[in-house]
Amino acid sequence: MTPSTTRSTTPVTSCRWSVRSSRTAPRPPRPPDPPSTHHGDSVFRHTLRASAAALVLLWPFAAACGTSAKAESASDLSPVTLNVGATGWKNEEAILKFAHLDDTPYKVEWSLFQGGDQQLQAIRAGALDVASSSEIPPIFAAADGKPNFEVVAVQRAATLNQEVVVPKGSEVTDIADLKGKKVGYVQNTTAHYFLYELLKRAGLKWSDIDAKPLLPNDGLAALNGGGIDAFASYGTSIITARDQGAVTVGSGKDILSGNFLWSARDSVLESPAQRAATADLIARISRAYAYVRDGRQSEFAKVIARTTHQPVVQAEKDFRDAQAQEPTQARTVGDDTVTSQQKVADAFTELGTLKSRLDVKSFWSRKLNTDLKKAL
Repeated sequence: MTPSTTRSTTPVTSCRWSVRSSRTAPRPPRPPDPPSTHHGDSVFRHTLRASAAALVLLWPFAAACGTSAKAESASDLSPVTLNVGATGWKNEEAILKFAHLDDTPYKVEWSLFQGGDQQLQAIRAGALDVASSSEIPPIFAAADGKPNFEVVAVQRAATLNQEVVVPKGSEVTDIADLKGKKVGYVQNTTAHYFLYELLKRAGLKWSDIDAKPLLPNDGLAALNGGGIDAFASYGTSIITARDQGAVTVGSGKDILSGNFLWSARDSVLESPAQRAATADLIARISRAYAYVRDGRQSEFAKVIARTTHQPVVQAEKDFRDAQAQEPTQARTVGDDTVTSQQKVADAFTELGTLKSRLDVKSFWSRKLNTDLKKAL
């Protein structure tokens, strides 16, 4: 097998691209296959204009996203290049390297985004082959009825660090207190969904708050600067907010399904080799999480801490807590996964964010199921 070259890019919002090669190592024996998953959530948009500008700059890279399908065979993956989206700090790339599972027989180019919403926009623009997100971004990417992608796999993952937070000393102590307040949220993501559901449970309507769509970094700055009274977000932005004294007043932990979705461009699914490579990559990520869970949490926490700037002790605790709640593990598409996303889409229709009911099964596919079952 020819070792892969893994190329990483800086966040698309900066529109600067660089290339680096990953170290390869002999692949260890396959770790046991306990349940595992993919890290959650997704995230948001700049303004539509900013997103469009970023995607225009990405367009030249679209031609390099994968190789032309029909001349390929599923057994020879060496011609394949997959352009894959990552959110936050490229944890998938990092965990593959840590587990010595980055020696793929195909090339992977990782592109960093602030969230799954932007990844799906990049797929729509032809600038990504494969995207990872929560259940929400594909809903909005397909809302015009013209998706050029399909959801092809699911990764079960923890729903921790999906919260509504307020500054230290705030008079807001629960969700009901948000009435009339300025509340930041990451639009078209898990934060958008769980904030809506939390408001309903507290007897409030969306119109009862002054909702402000913000990116995670912008929302955190607004929270600390007094520009908003509360912030609904996830992941590193919530961890950082709490480290800076913010207090949690609501959580999406028991609202979110824990289903995180892999979406692939139509051209990928038309190619036997690209399908096989996509399935292999998703399975490797699951095995990498299993490898870390097998007594290597402390060492991997150092990798997390270097990137997230958390104390190592906190990084290890967060990782252990997440894997205890829901071990990261890929699974194939089933009726239950489609039904779960339909429930979320219907909530956005009820909210009025979607103009009409969206039948989500129209952009789900089982085309990867056979390859993924073999790879897992």
